[in-house]
Amino acid sequence: MINRRHFMHTTGSAAALASLGLPLTSHAQSSLEVARIVSGFPPGGTVDVLARRVADKLRGNYATNMVVENKPGAAGQIGVITVKDSNPDGSAMLLTPSSMLSIYPYTYPKLQYKLEDLAPVSVGAYINHGLAIGPGVPASVKTLKDFLAWAKTNDAGANFGSPGAGSMPHMIGILLGKFTGVELRHIPYRGTVPGVQDLLGGQISSFCGPIGDYIPHVKTGKLRVLMISGKTRSPFLPEVPSLRELGHPLTVREWYGFFLPGKAKPEVVRRASAYLQTALSQADLQEYGKQFGLEIQSSSAPALAELLQADANEWRRLIKQVGFTAES
Repeated sequence: MINRRHFMHTTGSAAALASLGLPLTSHAQSSLEVARIVSGFPPGGTVDVLARRVADKLRGNYATNMVVENKPGAAGQIGVITVKDSNPDGSAMLLTPSSMLSIYPYTYPKLQYKLEDLAPVSVGAYINHGLAIGPGVPASVKTLKDFLAWAKTNDAGANFGSPGAGSMPHMIGILLGKFTGVELRHIPYRGTVPGVQDLLGGQISSFCGPIGDYIPHVKTGKLRVLMISGKTRSPFLPEVPSLRELGHPLTVREWYGFFLPGKAKPEVVRRASAYLQTALSQADLQEYGKQFGLEIQSSSAPALAELLQADANEWRRLIKQVGFTAES
């Protein structure tokens, strides 16, 4: 999101459950036999990691059985469409980066869903994006300034990958080019995992995506992260400067959110939100998220709705300003 404050718990997770008359233990009897968390991206990325851990926390209370269903394709849109068209009884829940809802409505002219097709339930996590380079770039390139100077004289290497056309990382790369006057050719992928694999293999020069997908490879020295998109440096990569610190007027921090089909009844949304708040507040889950660069937080359903609308308004303004479309 752009210059937007964090949305913390607006109610305590225990209070949220109690207000619904829901038991506070993980052994509660559930009215759902099977429920699924749908992700629009392949297994292995940060969205998938969070979905699987939350499913573990919800299994046996929110639903007797919890599964994660990966629906990669169309830059994350397939996952959104899958949940939009699902039974609104709470058995299908979407976990998605905010890009699919705050940016895509203004970049894809034939989008097959609208904001009202989904019911906000809870924020799941916040994450910074970063620009990383790999073995396709000389070892002497150590800073963003170095990389841009190298790209200026290497047309074949002046490129960056992203998890999908029109996504927030794609937008960051486009805006970086506009700020610096160095255009990098965009290469879209079906999620972060295949893009990072190509980056590690030297097939692409750079990749813009969630910093959590870089952390293991930074530790081994295989990747170098040149900048992060948040307002300040990330505690997960404290040696990496922010874009704003480097003099570029852009602050972007993405969130991952949980949603139900738009036709879900208010009591179904409240129940899902209460269980998610309890799951996401658990210390072991929050600690686990750190190794993937995830700042795990929850919110009430109304707080997520407010956050989404604010971000959508800001991206609509920015996209109109730069004249961008997903086909650009």
